[in-house]
Amino acid sequence: LEEDYDDKQVVTEIMARCFIPTSITTTSWESFRFIGHEIRITEAMDCYGAVVWPSALVLCYFLETNAKQYNMVDKNVIEIGAGTGLVSIVASLLGAHVTATDLPELLGNLQYNISRNTKMKSKHLPQVKELSWGVALDTNFPRSSNNFDYILAADVVYAHPFLEELLITFDHLCKETTIILWAMKFRLEKENKFIDRFKELFDLEEISSFPSLNIKLYKAMKKNRRSV
Repeated sequence: LEEDYDDKQVVTEIMARCFIPTSITTTSWESFRFIGHEIRITEAMDCYGAVVWPSALVLCYFLETNAKQYNMVDKNVIEIGAGTGLVSIVASLLGAHVTATDLPELLGNLQYNISRNTKMKSKHLPQVKELSWGVALDTNFPRSSNNFDYILAADVVYAHPFLEELLITFDHLCKETTIILWAMKFRLEKENKFIDRFKELFDLEEISSFPSLNIKLYKAMKKNRRSV
């Protein structure tokens, strides 16, 4: 009962960071409050990747409230499946060198959101790059230049046919010291199967759970290949 109360209390705090305007406009947008900033996000309701899902809010809240333990200042951070860019924006406002990635059709809206919310506010100007999971990784993200301290991911696992490509992408972007922070909503059995596959390559630790949202937050690091 105490855990249930704590969950609902924290979830209430997380969801309170979101403000949805009551007036209908030609462009769908929402406002969020993190790191002392109002972050205004433009969405596209006809595309899953251009909507802010609760997992993104959970990850943003975690980054803000655990900024000492997971210090983003001057760290190299990449977000995969960045969507609207909210998580990347929060990481940038926390002082990180951010690369926000997604499919080519989402980059215009992603760039717009990141630019309008980080310009003159962030220490480092974020980059936006195309990343199709498992495609041309050696060309676009050569291992020799991958030096990411953190990989951020929110709700990247769902009912799509590219889970193996997603796993390949995680593996490609990670060095032994890279920390993955990953918020995930469980919907279907596919999520559990992906977790099992993920554990073959990574040490996975559940660091937060929000049962009322059916969301878990994980920390992961690459397994030491010499011990596998």
